[in-house]
Amino acid sequence: MIATFESLGPGDTIDGPKFAVSRESIRLFCDASLDYNPLHLDDDYMKGNFGKTNFGGVIMHGAIHRRLETRWLKPVRPGDTIQPTGIVKSKQATVNSRWVLIDVVVRNQNDEKIATGEAMVEFPQD
Repeated sequence: MIATFESLGPGDTIDGPKFAVSRESIRLFCDASLDYNPLHLDDDYMKGNFGKTNFGGVIMHGAIHRRLETRWLKPVRPGDTIQPTGIVKSKQATVNSRWVLIDVVVRNQNDEKIATGEAMVEFPQD
């Protein structure tokens, strides 16, 4: 089912696709975003501590979107499988567009919550 502005209502759940994280997918995102931070590429660099945190290896990027705010609770590593889920909070129509506000939760293959956030999705007027 394709979600349309008309079909969505507060409380509706939208399950995103599962995504298998690999070193290749992380590298492709580095290329696409021009973010070559060693957090995402260099195992030796990641052997160190960052404040009170030691990630134990390279980790995936957070997302870059026009209107997505996330708080990453746990690192995502190559070999993990992640799946986002959204819960519709509200809808609003303006003169030029239609907007849906969504609470976002991302879980890994162990059903651990690894990120939370909020997204605003635009459905342009036809």
